[in-house]
Formats: sequence, structure tokens, C-alpha cells
Amino acid sequence: MTSDTPDPPALDRTAVALGFAGLLPQMAAVALLLGGVPFATAAAFGYALLILSFLGGIWWGFAMRRQGDAAQGRLALLAVIPNLVAFAILLGATMTGRVEWGMVATGSAILLTLPVDRMLVRRGDAPADWMRLRMPLSIGLGALTILAGALSG
Repeated sequence: MTSDTPDPPALDRTAVALGFAGLLPQMAAVALLLGGVPFATAAAFGYALLILSFLGGIWWGFAMRRQGDAAQGRLALLAVIPNLVAFAILLGATMTGRVEWGMVATGSAILLTLPVDRMLVRRGDAPADWMRLRMPLSIGLGALTILAGALSG
């Protein structure tokens, strides 16, 4: 980061707890799918798409902290990719009627956010302990979403 960009703050316990609480909706959706509740497919798919887009929003926030340096535009461009991927997956699943494959694609996309998160830490854009949060959350949500897709098929 540039010298005029403040260091990102460390993660506090509340942020970590809220992050892990974010896995609860997908856990509930999987439990409902196991119980044969039909609307759980749409809930699991919608939640995963929402979180994938949310991750792009977090990256956008990191980009804006760069205060106009050359890397800001590159990071902002990277930040819109999760939103576009989420939209493409939604469109594809809607057009084909294959929501279960859309969930597998979304879960995979969530897992693929981890290298970007690691880069953000390495460059100093994200807190040093960011991966302590991102690894279990991305792996957890990605796996739960892929499982939900398998249960919906």
C-alpha cells in the first residue's frame, strides 16, 4: 500500500463471530434440504450468490482505501468480478433450470476467492489476520453450497 494509506485494522472478536455466524443460513438450508423441504434449494442458492457478491464488495472497499494509486483501479476491476460471476451463474441456472449445477458453480467460485484474499493480505490491503477468517468461511460456505447442490439434484 502507499505510504498515505493507513494500515488496515486487525480483526476483532465480534467481526470473527459475525463472520462465522454467516455460515448458519447455509447450514440451515442444508438441514432443510436433508429434511426434504423444497424451498431450501432456492434459499441455499440465493444465499451463496449473495455472499459471493458481498465478497466483491469487500474487495471494492479495500480498493477504495488505496486513495487513487495505480493499483486502485486494478483492484476495483477485480472487485466487480464476483458480482459478474454471480450474475452469470444465476442467469445460466435460470435459463437451463439446473439450479443444482448453479450451486456447485457458486460454491466453487467462493472457494476460488481465496487466492485473491491471500493477495490482499500480502499487499497489505487486508488485515494481516484476514486469512484466519477467510479460509474457514470460504471453505465452509463453498463446501456447504456444493453439498446443497448435490442434495438438490
